[in-house]
Amino acid sequence: MNGPVGDEPLGELELVHTFTGPMPTGVSVSHGGRIFVNFPKWGDEVPATVVELRDGREMPYPDQPWNDPSGDDDAGAFVSVQSIVVDPADRLWVLDTGSPMFQPTKPGGPKLVRVDLDTDTVAQVITFPPDVALPTTYLNDVRFDLRRGESGVAYITDSASSGPNGIIVVDLASGASWRRLHDHPSTKAEPLTTFRPVVEGRPFLERPPDGPPKPVTMGADGIAISADGTRLHYCPLASRRWYSVATEALADPAVTQEAAAATVVDEGDKGTASDGLETDDAGRLYLTSYEHNAVLRRRPDGEYETLVHDPRLLWPDTMSVATDGYLYVTANQLHRQPQYQRGQDLRRRPYALFRTRIDAGPVLLRR
Repeated sequence: MNGPVGDEPLGELELVHTFTGPMPTGVSVSHGGRIFVNFPKWGDEVPATVVELRDGREMPYPDQPWNDPSGDDDAGAFVSVQSIVVDPADRLWVLDTGSPMFQPTKPGGPKLVRVDLDTDTVAQVITFPPDVALPTTYLNDVRFDLRRGESGVAYITDSASSGPNGIIVVDLASGASWRRLHDHPSTKAEPLTTFRPVVEGRPFLERPPDGPPKPVTMGADGIAISADGTRLHYCPLASRRWYSVATEALADPAVTQEAAAATVVDEGDKGTASDGLETDDAGRLYLTSYEHNAVLRRRPDGEYETLVHDPRLLWPDTMSVATDGYLYVTANQLHRQPQYQRGQDLRRRPYALFRTRIDAGPVLLRR
């Protein structure tokens, strides 16, 4: 007699690497195929917060000294990295939260660091003034448009769980930065009255060992730039909605907060809560679905489709579209951490890096 039917996987998911140490978040792939991964300091022992995968090994990148900070305010070393992104000019940018264990930031800790992939050396360090990277700020993810200004601009989400959310804009030539959509409703977590996430069949809440459960409060997290560079897409972690804003309004420091906010578009309910967002050069938007172990794709005509659905995609976190025609995605079991499981660590190593073919390339906004 046949047994009951199970959930049907969809799409082809190829295992690239497994992680037996700390949990990864970010991944990015250079134009030549080099793969970089980062591990934020959330409680695991983290020997190196940024690594390159070489011959199946995780090598500190660019070297071990850059992964050994003297303190949380060390501008000359990585403190706790949340995201790494290869830009359109094939340079690696490291987004350092300066916030291990989500501690308040100190000037010098939160920063954006450029590494030259030809020489494997740090070429630029951009730190943020305290009115841009607030004590509550958690720098989450970053996207680039190298056509704007002298050397381009970067857009960063502030996903703070206990302070104002927003988008941080950086002029890459001068290092100047400013906040946009500061505490705007579109950047904030939704309340439990309108959003109740479910992961692995269980409500996803902060569950301390003692006391009642609390809603997850992380705001603007996923970020992606449109193929033509005119719109920046973003979504709070604790929401099923996503939004876009005119990059023209973000990139000009003379534009007021109110004028920038007037260009925000509520793009609607995407049917799932997402951690990561990404785009490709065919005009499609990708979104991780941590509620459904999936990666979805929104086509230019507005229709959504499932790219991959697989039980191994336990909390798909960050995506990277590479020039090799693949989308890479990390799966790190974030929801099984102790703070969501009454103090019990339910994660089961290894964590994983996967890829799936998409027959498109990354958005490369460059001169």
